[in-house]
Amino acid sequence: MQRKGAIIFPVLIILIVLSLALASGIYYLYRNEYSQNVKLQGQLTDLENRQKQTVGQLEESKKKAADLELQLQEAKTRIDSLSTELTSEKMAHADTISQLDQLRQDLASQKTQREDLENRLSQVQEDGKQIKEQIRIMQQQKQALEDKIKSLEAGVANIELGKVVVNSEVVQPQAAPAVATKAAEKKNAPEPKAAKQEQRVPAAGGIEGKIMIVNKEFNFVVINLGSKDKVNVGDQFFVSRAGKTIGDIKIEKVHEFMSAAGFAPELKEQFKENDTVTQKSR
Repeated sequence: MQRKGAIIFPVLIILIVLSLALASGIYYLYRNEYSQNVKLQGQLTDLENRQKQTVGQLEESKKKAADLELQLQEAKTRIDSLSTELTSEKMAHADTISQLDQLRQDLASQKTQREDLENRLSQVQEDGKQIKEQIRIMQQQKQALEDKIKSLEAGVANIELGKVVVNSEVVQPQAAPAVATKAAEKKNAPEPKAAKQEQRVPAAGGIEGKIMIVNKEFNFVVINLGSKDKVNVGDQFFVSRAGKTIGDIKIEKVHEFMSAAGFAPELKEQFKENDTVTQKSR
């Protein structure tokens, strides 16, 4: 009996020591796992914050891209308009120069005629009544020419014209017909493209337009309707092709001649350029 007790007691001590060692190991592993969990939780929170910042930057980039697309289209429209105006002005300028050349020739001819009349008057002053009658007639013609010149000069005085360079010489216009012709040319000249916006025919739901650009990367389209067509941010449009409705878009940014509208990502492959857009009833 004493022998059994002597054997059991050391065994118990060994078991107690092993239990304590095991407990210490488990506690150490628990503390280590807890520290790693805390560290991983902090990293997860940091990643979530970075993800939110990235999403915000992506949205801002989308807005900037849409705005740049609109500005580019507006710049192209203005360039086309200015090109048309420049061509019209060049044509009007060339016609004015041609008319001014003709006026120069006419004035030179009148001046030559006047000098010839003066020479003839000096030659026939010594003649009799017949010559005096001829002088009277010539004086009347001279007076008529002077009245015409005065009338033309009076007309030019009421119209302020700049100097025009013709054949390396500066010529000052002295007659109003050229100005009137130039004004008529400008009046009949084709209007700039910006003024020739296509007619929007109201449909059952509202005004109609076309899709100009489809941006599949940022999920937006550019349409040819703008503030001049009374389009506002938040307006919604049907998109259709050949009379069949494809989907909806919502206006996000409005410029004078065009607007940007967003659409659902699943519609990016559906929309195409020149698709018809019709405003929904407000």
